[in-house]
Amino acid sequence: MITGKYPSLRLRRSRKNDWSRRLIEENNLSPNDFILPVFLIEGKNKKQSIKSMPGVYRYTLDKITPFIDKAIKNKLPMVALFPYTEKRKKNMLGTEALNEDNLVCRAIQLIKKRYKNEIGIMCDVALDPYTSHGHDGLLKSGYVLNDETISVLVNQSLLQAEMGCDVLAPSDMMDGRIGQIRKALDNNGHHMTQILSYAVKYASSFYGPFRDAVGSKGLLKGNKKNYQMDFKNSNEALREVALDIKEGADMVMVKPGLPYLDIIKLVKENFKIPVMAYQVSGEYSLLANSINQGFVHKEVIIESLISFKRAGANAIVSYYADRLDEILK
Repeated sequence: MITGKYPSLRLRRSRKNDWSRRLIEENNLSPNDFILPVFLIEGKNKKQSIKSMPGVYRYTLDKITPFIDKAIKNKLPMVALFPYTEKRKKNMLGTEALNEDNLVCRAIQLIKKRYKNEIGIMCDVALDPYTSHGHDGLLKSGYVLNDETISVLVNQSLLQAEMGCDVLAPSDMMDGRIGQIRKALDNNGHHMTQILSYAVKYASSFYGPFRDAVGSKGLLKGNKKNYQMDFKNSNEALREVALDIKEGADMVMVKPGLPYLDIIKLVKENFKIPVMAYQVSGEYSLLANSINQGFVHKEVIIESLISFKRAGANAIVSYYADRLDEILK
């Protein structure tokens, strides 16, 4: 509450000089605020550009070490692994998710062997990179089955934990999956494996470039509105978070990010739990293409990222995280 009045109170006094503005900054960005997504692809010696996401690439396993080296040098706390799955490995049941020799499993082992605990590994728990229909779970008559999908997700989670994943991130939005995953982890000796729940994931039109990045573009049959949240709802988000916390989530995610700053703030204020924001592919591509076309200045990157912190996010999954040394200087 402002207790003074003009002219004795002049808020512009503190804005006059750079040193003064820096002195009273309420929010800042540091490498600790970021999670770096890494797109993986089969093969050797490939750094493959993603047309819909300028400046973002898919890497073969022999090419990710320089990428991870830079992340560690820049003091990023965690990477998030996402596989590009070849069409021949996709099927209705997403069975490649349970293959102990799949791309994600091999990447986890490689990173852990080389870097130990220098950097955390987050793994997506969902079936959409592996299903031929593009949905996050098992599909029957156009509807994604809940409990049957959870059984598969539990096995996927256990596999990733056994390979060395530090943070499991269920993004599927099935009811009850956090409790079942937590129980299975604890029963199998993975008490310290964390769960970052995509507790609030909206059925959004901002995900298109990501689906391109993981090889799901054009595969989706129907839409995901029968399991992802309606973007018109906010109270429902609080119910989702409350359930996931009760079931054992260590952290929660709000996705997408920028259009849902109000939700980030609501979740943080109501639950005081670590809240992550995902600056999703569509948000990234809108910014990147606008900057490349000269429509906006590149400082919009910082402006957008700060908005997440201002809303209450503890960290941000961002495709700009690999360029923080340039962005934050």
